[in-house]
Amino acid sequence: MSDPTRPALNEGAPGTASANAFAPAAGLQTIIRRKGGEPAAIINGEYVELGGRVGESRLTAIGEASVVLSGPGGKETLALTPGIEKKQIKPTMVKHSGKAIKKSRAATRKE
Repeated sequence: MSDPTRPALNEGAPGTASANAFAPAAGLQTIIRRKGGEPAAIINGEYVELGGRVGESRLTAIGEASVVLSGPGGKETLALTPGIEKKQIKPTMVKHSGKAIKKSRAATRKE
């Protein structure tokens, strides 16, 4: 999987290098949170504040890893990392030298 925050390489004429060599990828690139300020997002290479427009849609919600656009076709959720879901890891109890120790499930896996 490629880095969703890295701009896509613009495949123009071969052998040409310019300031426009990189074009923004479509979709949600980043979420901006400011202490004491309104959140914003970079969508399709454009800076959009909460309530701002993206085409015919309006940016109605900004979450931790996704945003919601509301428009004529309904609501659409854009995720920073599509296909990756965040899950809470439940700690497990492990005995070590007679003492119970909490250890995350990820740390108990053997590779």
